[in-house]
Amino acid sequence: MDVIEVLPSLRMLRFPVGAAYLWRDGDGLTLVDTGTADGAARIEKALDGELRRIVLTHWHEDHAGSAAELAARHGAEVVAHRLEAPVIRGEAAGAPAVLEDFELPIRASLPPLPPAPPCRVDREVEDGDVLEFGGGAVVVAVPGHTDGSIALHLPGPRVLFTGDAVANVGRTLLGVFNTDRARAVASLHRLAGLDVDTAVFGHGDPVPHGAAAALRAAAAAV
Repeated sequence: MDVIEVLPSLRMLRFPVGAAYLWRDGDGLTLVDTGTADGAARIEKALDGELRRIVLTHWHEDHAGSAAELAARHGAEVVAHRLEAPVIRGEAAGAPAVLEDFELPIRASLPPLPPAPPCRVDREVEDGDVLEFGGGAVVVAVPGHTDGSIALHLPGPRVLFTGDAVANVGRTLLGVFNTDRARAVASLHRLAGLDVDTAVFGHGDPVPHGAAAALRAAAAAV
């Protein structure tokens, strides 16, 4: 795992597949996504404060994989959208992606990932809810990748966590492996209308500055 400082208060934890993010408020930390089920020990090495909160952008195994282990060890609150919560808890199955033709070789090239163990969800959120970090993190519903995918918008520092609604691999673009492409495109357009400077993604490099223009270009391309 690589640890990359995006901003003084924001670090990227880059895994072989995907990424998680640590946001610092004083001596408290919020972890956005958790990597795969084998990543907890590596994430813990990057913790330099109290892990108060784990926010899961969606249920996929490369995002929720280490949530149960980290939540149990640190007593952190686990937050997810109400539509994702039953899947994260292991009470329901998540809908599979409907792959586009160009996505088939991408999926075939990826290594198999360990399933995410069931994890408690302490707080179920909806679009527009505000979480107590980063000066107030606004939950933005971005359905399409999964039904309950969320992004997080921090209006004060103008930071956006996109989850897998958007990727930045070579360029900023619509995320792949969606359950409903039309809804995913609509979600990308919604994110492109936000006032942001920094954007970080479930997959790909951060855009530390000028993210709004990158998001608008991605939305114009689909």
